Amino acid sequence: MYKRLMGCLSAFILALSLSGCGYNTMQSQDEAANAAWSEVLNQYQRRADLVPNLVNTVKGYAKHEQQVLTEVTNARSRVGSLNMTSSDADDPAKMQQFSQAQGNLSNALSRLLVVTENYPNLKADQSFRDLQAQLEGTENRIALARNRYIQTVQVYNTTLRSFPNNVTAKIFGMHVRPNFVPENEAAVKQAPQVEF
Repeated sequence: MYKRLMGCLSAFILALSLSGCGYNTMQSQDEAANAAWSEVLNQYQRRADLVPNLVNTVKGYAKHEQQVLTEVTNARSRVGSLNMTSSDADDPAKMQQFSQAQGNLSNALSRLLVVTENYPNLKADQSFRDLQAQLEGTENRIALARNRYIQTVQVYNTTLRSFPNNVTAKIFGMHVRPNFVPENEAAVKQAPQVEF
C-alpha cells in the first residue's frame, strides 16, 4: 500500500512539474510562428503571381524598356526558385537568401513602376491601374504578415530564453528562431538625404 501511494504521489509530482516546464507553451508558440510564416509566404506568392500580368500589360506600351521588363521577370523567377518552408524559417542563411531575393524583386518592381511614369497612355489603362492597385494592396499585406511573424517569433524566442523554459528547450533541442530582417539592412540604417 505504501509503494502504491508513493507511486501515485511520484506520478502526480512528475505531472505537475511537466505542466510547469513550458513545453506545451513552446509547442503552441512554435506552431503559431509556423502559421505566421506560412502567411508571409502566401502574400509573397500573391505578389509573384501578379508580376507576369503587370509585365505583360506594360510590355504592350513600353516595348523599348525591355531591360527593365527582363529584370522584373528574372527577379520573379529567382524568387520562384526558392522553396521556403516553415522549417526553413529556422535557418538564418536561408532566411537571408529569401529576404535578398524578395528585396531584388521589390527593387525591380519599383524600377518598373518608375518607367511607367513616362507612358501616360499606360497610366490611363484600366488594366494597369487595377494591377497597380492590387500590387499596392499586396505590398501592404506583406508588411502586415511580416509584422505578425516578427511579433510571433518574439513571443516564442522570449519563452525559450526565460527560466525554467530555457532548460526545457535545451532538453528538447528547441532553438531560437531567426527574425525577419530588411533586405538591405545597411541602407535602412542610413538617414535619407534631403536637398532643396
